[in-house]
Amino acid sequence: MEKQSDEIRCIPVDKIRNFVKECCVKAGAQEEHASDLADLLSTADHRGHFSHGLNRLEIYVNDLLSGSTNKQGQPTIEKETVSTALVDGHNLLGPAIGKFCMKLAIKKAKETGIGMVTVHRSNHYGIAGYYSLMAGDEGLIGMSSTNATPSVLQPRSKHEGIIGTNPISFGTPGPRDTRFVLDMATSTVCHGKVEIESRKGTKMPRGWGADADGNETDEPSRVLDGGGLLPLGGSEQSGGYKGYGLAVMVEILCAALSGATFGKNVRRWGTTDRPADLGQFFLAINPEMFAPGFDGRVDELMAMQHELQPSDPERPVLIAGDPERLHMKKCLQLGGIPYPRQVVEHMNSVGAKLSIPPMEAAV
Repeated sequence: MEKQSDEIRCIPVDKIRNFVKECCVKAGAQEEHASDLADLLSTADHRGHFSHGLNRLEIYVNDLLSGSTNKQGQPTIEKETVSTALVDGHNLLGPAIGKFCMKLAIKKAKETGIGMVTVHRSNHYGIAGYYSLMAGDEGLIGMSSTNATPSVLQPRSKHEGIIGTNPISFGTPGPRDTRFVLDMATSTVCHGKVEIESRKGTKMPRGWGADADGNETDEPSRVLDGGGLLPLGGSEQSGGYKGYGLAVMVEILCAALSGATFGKNVRRWGTTDRPADLGQFFLAINPEMFAPGFDGRVDELMAMQHELQPSDPERPVLIAGDPERLHMKKCLQLGGIPYPRQVVEHMNSVGAKLSIPPMEAAV
């Protein structure tokens, strides 16, 4: 086990999962839904997506305590065919809704070759890649997206964003240690990464966001205080309109198609005055319904990329899914997931308000 620095706290995955579950149950969530959330947040951090892991716990807890998220109930199917469904999430915890929807899409894909589900009256559902992994575990191609709080500036606008970070995930089946799993925001970075830099008290790379006047900045506070994120690609000159176009596509698939709240009407991040009513999209495809040999061709395609000569011998060529696998390997070596000391202290303070014992770092 590697030695930890004084500013890093390594917390075992099971301790994180238990801590999150206990906090959410204490806040009023039913145990099954609290377990869904705990598995998703711990998976996000284990895979290196710290913006959507433990960093998000306080938001979920506040939504439960304020009543803006319903504590009891189950998602229901409003309309369906053999291969499609429209689901009402009943304003429950997002990960519980997401798992219900992807399980339904998987069931339909196994029966008909393809399953597509949209949902309205949902909440923040965590990393989109979690749901693509679910489909991949069942031998299927998986896709998932969600709309989000308006936070991304249109390349020619300032002051007001009407589109969120609107992530896209796409994953293939196969062993988790080799499969292709794309999980990306349609902004340069997601909102949580700016929040983490702000909590650490450090500057962020330029190109992540802009201030209230639409000017690029490396100060997280200027983005969080009236500014906004930049779309994937950055400015118009560097292709930001492409990332923004993808974000609008996600908004249509997730919100316009499901009947969820869309655009600037979506509730602002961190507020609890009304339900979020987010929309989400889940797709599962059975490769066996198409040309034979799919798995072999994907493996060959992945191998072609891994065999490319790196421009820097110290930095091998990576494909989507590799950074996450490298981070999980690092966690194994450390004996837990590494967090900045400030993040652990802040989350333990959230737990303390609920009388939940603090997370202890690995020895």
